[in-house]
Parts: sequence; C-alpha cells; structure tokens
Amino acid sequence: MVAREHTPLPFMKMHGLGNDFVVVDARLRAHPLPPELVIAIADRHKGVGYDQLAVIEPGAGDAHLVFYNSDGSTSAACGNATRCIARYLMDETGKHDLHLTTDRGDLYAVDAGNGLTSVNMGQPQLAWDEIPLAHEMDTLELPMDGKPTATGMGNPHCTFFVDDAEAVDLQTRGAEIEHHPLYPQRTNVQFASVVGPDHLRMRVWERGVGVTLASGSSSCATAVAAARRGLTGRKVRIDLDGGSLQVDWRDDGVWMTGQTMHVFTAQLTPEFLDSVG
Repeated sequence: MVAREHTPLPFMKMHGLGNDFVVVDARLRAHPLPPELVIAIADRHKGVGYDQLAVIEPGAGDAHLVFYNSDGSTSAACGNATRCIARYLMDETGKHDLHLTTDRGDLYAVDAGNGLTSVNMGQPQLAWDEIPLAHEMDTLELPMDGKPTATGMGNPHCTFFVDDAEAVDLQTRGAEIEHHPLYPQRTNVQFASVVGPDHLRMRVWERGVGVTLASGSSSCATAVAAARRGLTGRKVRIDLDGGSLQVDWRDDGVWMTGQTMHVFTAQLTPEFLDSVG
C-alpha cells in the first residue's frame, strides 16, 4: 500500500450574508496552499466551494489574516471574512475586541451585541495611485460610461449608481468592468441604487470570483462613494442579495456591522489533497 504524502487539512465553512468562505486556522501549524489547491478547494462540485479562502496565522495582534480568491489570486482585504473570523476568535477567547493584521494593515473588530460583529476596515483610499488606477484622474467620476466612482479598501472598487440595481445584467457587466484598462489590478464592481438618504440597494461582482450574495469591502466602498457624491450621509444601511450590512464612515475608518455564521468544521482528506498534487 502506497503511503499518503498528505495529512488531513482541517477547515471551517463560514459565511456573512451568503458571502461564503473556507477558513484554515494555521496558528499552530502552517498549511501550504499553492494556487492549484486553492482553486481545487473552490470548486463547488469537486471541492468545497467558496467565494474567498482565508487563512488565520500568528500575528502581531490577535491574528494575521491572508485572503485568496476562488481563481487562486490573493486579496489584501475581505470584510465579511474578517467579521466571520473575528466572531470565531471572540467566541474562542472571550474577548470583546480584537486587533487583527492583514496585508491591508491593522484592522480592529468589536462585538456589537445581539450576535453582530463590527470591523473597522480602515480609511478608504481615494487617490488614483492608491486604488490604483492606470493614470491620474478624478476618482469621483471616472471617464467611463456611467461615470462610476473609484475607491480603494485594500482592494480596488468601481461603483456605479443606477436607477435600478435589480435591472442590471450583473454577470455580463461585471465581467467586462473587472478587466477594464483603467484598473491595472482588475477591480470589484458594484451597482447601487439610492433607496433613501441613509439606505442603498447594492449588487456586487467580485474580482477573481464573480457574482456574490454580499461583499464587505464592496459595501464599504459603495458607502464611501455615495457619501462623496452627496447621495447619502456617511452612515448607511446597504441591502445586498444575501442580507443587510450597516456601514459607518467615521473619522477613524469605515466600520461595517452585520451577522456571521460558522456553518461547520471538517477536513480535506489525504485522498483529495493527493489528487491535487
């Protein structure tokens, strides 16, 4: 009998408003995740399936988080995954506030009560070269059809304000705009409608993923864009396909609050890991 090269890989399945994640806790033991394995796990038929994969590593604060998209690419930020992991760590430690680090920088999370978790996603990036865009331009209204707004939240965003977000062909438009030449690192794409002075309806296409039921960083970027354009105040409710988030752009950063769910804990078998290589 041939010995297996791999041992089982424990993981957790979590979601925030249907924005779903595979989470690997690597604080005690590192788990190599080459791109081919990341992509294989993302397959909803032959793997587990997820919008993003997140790894919890030891860090200068309570933990360091690393994020992967389902196409194997990396992302410096993922708001809903950060909230899910923050809730997991709070339940584990009994803490009510956490200091997390990411490639985006330091993030702070707090227990908002009633099962809700808040994360400060940091200050938005509003300058063209921080987002980044291909060359200098006004980030409030880009020179594209629909005059969207560009925002950085540790990852790039392109937000269109439309009369009816429900009527947009998100699959087609999102795929086109993700690869627009103005965005050298590709972009997340949002279509939002103003419901009221503190209320938005938003749908999202995530870079490296596709259509998702929710996105935390996209919600933050959309709230910032709406406030900059005078469409709403700085504190808004955003209704996504998977539920609602509260976003508050404060002096210390963009705070996002919502529900999370730890669905199950399981492990990837040596057989599956061996099949990937």
